[in-house]
Amino acid sequence: MIEDRFTRMARRGDSPPASRPFNFALWLGLPAGAMTALLFIDPTSADFALARALYLPGQGFVGRQSVFLEAVLHRGVRDAMTAFMLAVLAGFIASLVRRDLAAWRRRLAYVLVAVGLSTGIVAPLKAATAVQCPWSLADFGGQESYSPLVGHRPATNNPGRCWPGGHASTGFSLLALYFALRDGHPHRARWMLGGALLLGTVLSAVRMAQGAHFLSHNVWTLLLDWTICAAAYRWMLYEPGRLVTPVRQPVARSGSADCRS
Repeated sequence: MIEDRFTRMARRGDSPPASRPFNFALWLGLPAGAMTALLFIDPTSADFALARALYLPGQGFVGRQSVFLEAVLHRGVRDAMTAFMLAVLAGFIASLVRRDLAAWRRRLAYVLVAVGLSTGIVAPLKAATAVQCPWSLADFGGQESYSPLVGHRPATNNPGRCWPGGHASTGFSLLALYFALRDGHPHRARWMLGGALLLGTVLSAVRMAQGAHFLSHNVWTLLLDWTICAAAYRWMLYEPGRLVTPVRQPVARSGSADCRS
């Protein structure tokens, strides 16, 4: 069996390698700036323009009645994610007793924490913000009134539960796999990065086609999940290399040599 880098280290009892450089100021600052901009730049026009393109008057949203979207790309993906996380949990438990998995213990723990926080934060935020789904709005065949994320909520007996996008978080939370692999398997990590972004985008599109979310809801999800995964990586895995001060060797002066003959 081909051993990976972390397994070889565990077998030899080596210490984990220093992490590859990562500019946290940049890659945490950019999403923070984007989230700040979204608070001050109202995305309502773009949200409604896309939602209207996906809405057929008298019929509803184009994906609302799709069995494939609901059974496969909504419930099916959600169940697959549950199975994946149970497998990660099983791997973490196994790493506590199997020496060949010990070097993966921290990375498995990181995935559990990062994905758990990324997906677990959704329900409390939905309850706190009470943002309505597109399909609930009077503009799209529902009965509720629209209000932006930062704004007064009209009185209603049915508060919304649609910000941020929960299903999008199923995909974007897997950004954790990029951070878990970037130090030992950078090539695989890049594939995981692309895969998480692609899956999150597809799942976002599915729920927008069903009328469950506006575009900005899912953009927020991406920004929040990236921030959580990057911050958890800094806290749990990142080990920058120590700077080694070069030792200067004494240089013999030309006139100090012993010239006795």
